[in-house]
Amino acid sequence: MKISNETKIGALTAIAITILILGFNFLKGKTFFGTTHTYYAKYTNVQGLAPSNPIMINGLQVGTVYSITTDKNMKQILVNFTLTKDVNIPVNSFATIKNNPLGTTNVEIRLGDATQYYKVNDTIPTETSAGILDAAVQEIRPVLGQVKNAIKSLDSVLTGVASVVDPSAKNNIHSILDHLNKTTAGLAESSASLQTLLNTQTGALAKSLNNVSSFTGNLASNNEKLNSVMTNLDKTTTNLSQLDLEKTLTTLNGTITELKSTIGKLNSNNGTAGLLLNDTRLYNNLSATANKLNLLLDDLKTNPKRYISFSVFGKKNKSQALNMPLPDTVNAPYTHQ
Repeated sequence: MKISNETKIGALTAIAITILILGFNFLKGKTFFGTTHTYYAKYTNVQGLAPSNPIMINGLQVGTVYSITTDKNMKQILVNFTLTKDVNIPVNSFATIKNNPLGTTNVEIRLGDATQYYKVNDTIPTETSAGILDAAVQEIRPVLGQVKNAIKSLDSVLTGVASVVDPSAKNNIHSILDHLNKTTAGLAESSASLQTLLNTQTGALAKSLNNVSSFTGNLASNNEKLNSVMTNLDKTTTNLSQLDLEKTLTTLNGTITELKSTIGKLNSNNGTAGLLLNDTRLYNNLSATANKLNLLLDDLKTNPKRYISFSVFGKKNKSQALNMPLPDTVNAPYTHQ
C-alpha cells in the first residue's frame, strides 16, 4: 500500500505539534512520565517571577512555576507551581520570592518545624521579601546617618580650627611645631639607641639572652644532680619532721638543769669537789708538803751519807740536817708561809 505525500505531511505535522505541546508543558514544569505535586501561593508582587522559574528548598530545585494568574484588580497574584519531588512541607512553612538581578527569580520555600504537612493543591502562606536594592538601602541607611553625624562633627572642628588659626595663634603653632621637630629628633636618637640595644649580634639584650640561655642550659645539663639534691633535701626534711623534737628539748633542758646544779655544788663548800675548789686549806697543806719535800730532796742531795751508807767500816754521817732549801732550785720555786 502506497502512502501519499499528503498523508506523510499531515502525520509529521501532528507529531511536531504533539512534541511542541509536550515540550512547552515540560518547560512549564509538567512531566508526563512521573508524578507531580501541585501547590499554590498568593502574592501582591511577584518581582518578575515567570513560568518555568525554579522552586527551591534549602538550595535544591524541587520544582518549577507552572502558571501565574490574577484578576482584573491585580490585588492578588496566584502562582501555581508543581513539585517533581515528593517533599513534606510543614504547615508553618512560607513561600518567599527571591529576586536576583543577575540571575533568575525563584520561589524559595522556607520549611517550618511543625509535625503536620500541607496536602496537594493547598495554598502555602507567603512572606514579602525585600529586593537586593532594598536590602542594600536598609544596610546603607544607618551608615548614612553616621556619615551625617560625622559631617556635623567635622563642621564643628573646622569652625574651631578657623577660630584658632588667627594671627595671634600662628606664633604658638610655630612654637608647637618646633617642639614637635625636636621631639621627633629625640625619638630618632632613642630609636637608634634602641636598635643598638636590640642588635642580635652585639646588643646588650642579645648578650643578656645568651647568658640566660647558657644558665638555663646549665640547669638542664645538671637536672639529674638537682633532682638528687632535692631528693636528699626532701629526705632530710622528712627525717627532721619525724624526730621527736619536743622530747629532745625536754631532755636537753633536764641536762642543763642538772649541769647548773652540779656547777652550783662546785661553787659551794658542800661536798669533796666543792671543798677542793673553794677551801684554801688544801692548797696551803699541799704548798707546805711541797716545801718539805723540796727541803728533803735538798738535804738528800747535800748529805747523801746521812741516808745511804756505802762504807762497810765507815761511820755514820752525823752532820746537822738542812733547815732551809738550797738556792739552786730553778724550776721548783718554794712557797713561803
